Amino acid sequence: MDRPTPPDLHCEAGGARRWLRHLPALLGLVLMVAAIGVVWHEVRHLHMADIRQAMAGIPSWQMGLAVACTLLSYFVLSFYDRLALIQVGYGHLPFRRAAFAAFCSYVLSHNLGFSAVSGAAVRYRLYRNWGVDSFAITQIIAFCSATYLLGAAALIGAVLIWEPTMLPGIGGHVPSGLLAVIGLGLWGAVALYIGLAFRLPSVCVGQWRVNLPSPRMALMQTFVATAEVAATASIAYVLLPVGVGMDFGSFLAIYIAAYTAGLVASVPGGLGVFDGVMLLALGPYMQAPRILGVILIFRLLYYIIPLFVAGLMFAGHELFLRGDAALARKNNANLSGTAAVARRPSQVVRESEATFSVAVATGTVSLCGVLLIGLVLFDHASGQSMLPDDLAGVLHLGGTYLLSLLGVALISMAIGLSQRVTLAWRGALALLLLATVLTFLRGNAMFVPVVLGLSTLFIAPYRACYYRHARLLSEPLSTGTLLSLLLLLGCVVALATRDDLSASWWQVVFSSSISGAARWTVALAVLLALVIVGRLLWPARVAVSPWGEDALRRYQTLPHALADMNSFQPEGYVMGEAGEAMIPLRALGGFLVGLGDPAGGETDSISAIWRMRDLALQQGLKPAFWCVGEPFLRIYDDIGLTIWPVGDESGLSFCYPSADIGLASQHARLYREQCMADRAHPSS
Repeated sequence: MDRPTPPDLHCEAGGARRWLRHLPALLGLVLMVAAIGVVWHEVRHLHMADIRQAMAGIPSWQMGLAVACTLLSYFVLSFYDRLALIQVGYGHLPFRRAAFAAFCSYVLSHNLGFSAVSGAAVRYRLYRNWGVDSFAITQIIAFCSATYLLGAAALIGAVLIWEPTMLPGIGGHVPSGLLAVIGLGLWGAVALYIGLAFRLPSVCVGQWRVNLPSPRMALMQTFVATAEVAATASIAYVLLPVGVGMDFGSFLAIYIAAYTAGLVASVPGGLGVFDGVMLLALGPYMQAPRILGVILIFRLLYYIIPLFVAGLMFAGHELFLRGDAALARKNNANLSGTAAVARRPSQVVRESEATFSVAVATGTVSLCGVLLIGLVLFDHASGQSMLPDDLAGVLHLGGTYLLSLLGVALISMAIGLSQRVTLAWRGALALLLLATVLTFLRGNAMFVPVVLGLSTLFIAPYRACYYRHARLLSEPLSTGTLLSLLLLLGCVVALATRDDLSASWWQVVFSSSISGAARWTVALAVLLALVIVGRLLWPARVAVSPWGEDALRRYQTLPHALADMNSFQPEGYVMGEAGEAMIPLRALGGFLVGLGDPAGGETDSISAIWRMRDLALQQGLKPAFWCVGEPFLRIYDDIGLTIWPVGDESGLSFCYPSADIGLASQHARLYREQCMADRAHPSS
């Protein structure tokens, strides 16, 4: 039976819709710029010593309460996934697995921003390993997102009704009656959701029946989400000075406003936006150093430490999968060919790396870069050096400047890591090792080389994640690349030939005692070097080859090739990095559609999927995959696509961007109609 050609159902958006599509990004940019202005206005006269003193002044019992609230927050958060598993019929899975999936996925979304709020890639990786089918995972992700929205609507509504004056920026300028009406509207939306549970037990989407939450489940969703937000706000609230004159309800209003602003801005962790709103709202109640101290401790407890913990836990899980799979292969080899072999969970999931590993490695390297850039603020290397006095003096004098530059280099490596570039992985390892040795020899506080060393150990095992070639190494030496290398060399020379190396580069830029020309030279050299390194580490452009008889013959020699590929009417194809896998493709409207799964070896097939995604972005199109099977569903999820099962005995799926999932329903219907027509009128 010939598979039908994917229909072109995409219509380009008109001018107004095109502008509306960019409105969230524009709003986020405005919020971020405004937040930077607020933060700068509040802290321009502060010294780091003031903030350190404020942090040191927080009693140990308050720190203990903050840690307890952090544990409570993540414990409550685990019920998002627990309720979702019960809802989709997988309540038999142990609670510890739901807690593990929730912790890893939400730590990722907390640190990457609202675009990853569901932690879809992490959930897909874990739940597929535990035997949950793809459509159930899609429902779990939707359920968790709905749970969060219910809690947010309930709490924001309460704030608008009872504490509208506490909202920074709008509390004293927008009529309280209008805010109360908006709050009642949000409560009405929550009530409507719960009310629908009484009248609408399920809905049909194509041939699939989706069971909606019962009234009891809807109430539990709302309760869990509100409790989680309240517990998270408590982390910062218990750190406030005793007798600050603010009750928890008022602080909760400020926290929700700050957190919501961070979500709207889509900045990772709400960085800058959350802090600016908190500074603005808490300013009348306490001094800026104490506010910043509270924010820093809150970020440490709720964002940074969980990120490292989740990374180590997930790395351990991946190592278990590999060890378990290796043991299974060894046992299977010792059994006769007719013996029945039970499949281990790790054999069900492909052993390719998850997006989570890359995302956490990127975040870890970025944080290490920020640590080195800001090292001079809290650690002046006053400990005992491991070197002779003369050499220790030289290293102490120039080490601050060098480490701050290494921090910038690590951030540029993180850009390459996010794109899975091999050269960036190698560069990050080398820079982390160098920074670990330097901070240890200089006598910095022991936690600094320990953190850098652990970060090195964390990203080292994931070499398989970084398979893409950098533009610098894979493309011919063009005039642009040569010019970039020369400019980078000039930046290095400009930064290395400074007379005074006792301060970090950013201290030089903001120092009023240094000439303007020297300050501008350092600033431009650092910025230009960052841009150039990022450009050189960017993946090479993906070339598409035309489809023809030679391409068809080559395709048919590869494993897993489809016999009827010409019925798809491909226009070209993309090869994997190693040239051992091929994906036929065609452009349809605003989509670049991969036709079936890649043909070829498994490892190179994964890189072929990523290369097709890169090609789509390179051409300004959206990636999609038509009629794919089970083996690579997790990879399609990794690249940000939503999996939509066909719903028949074929076991095939369509993979589309989530914003265009409505097309999948239409494509699935047309696919089934074509299949029925083929059965009714089989070709001779």
